[in-house]
Amino acid sequence: MQQPKTIFAVAVASMLNSCVGYPRLVNYPFIPGGQGLNSPAAELTPQVTQRYIVFSSDRRGRQDIYLYDKLNRQLVDLPGLNSLDTISTDPAISGDSRYIVFAATRQGKSNIMLYDRETNQLRNLTANLQSDVRNPTISSDGSTIAFESSANGQWDILVYNKYGNPLNIPMSPR
Repeated sequence: MQQPKTIFAVAVASMLNSCVGYPRLVNYPFIPGGQGLNSPAAELTPQVTQRYIVFSSDRRGRQDIYLYDKLNRQLVDLPGLNSLDTISTDPAISGDSRYIVFAATRQGKSNIMLYDRETNQLRNLTANLQSDVRNPTISSDGSTIAFESSANGQWDILVYNKYGNPLNIPMSPR
């Protein structure tokens, strides 16, 4: 029986290569110390762009966001993104790889966070929203973020711009 990490590696490899002819296994080796794509910890919710894989992992004893560069085969430093007192989950990355959006829980409050890799700045998009939030996704250019919110007592989809302003999306098509 395959170990969970091996299954994850095979799934990612198949996903990465399914669009270029015959599938082939890409081997991302286990690197001790947590500096590679695979580790003995849980690697959750991977999202893929042409060059990068973003995922959450508890490899350092807390749930953080990681970015793996497929070209250079190494983790990318993300200064200012992860903090000791925050559980970070469900990352997504813009098509241009500049922005990473993710759900963050701190002291029981969940928020949607946007990280700009160019400026190394982290922005809380939902600081003024008094509800639980989860499962963010981001547009290819990083300008629009959609996520689930429990503000109305049910899980609704909200759409914000990258500055944390809600977008007025009509309820019914015209």
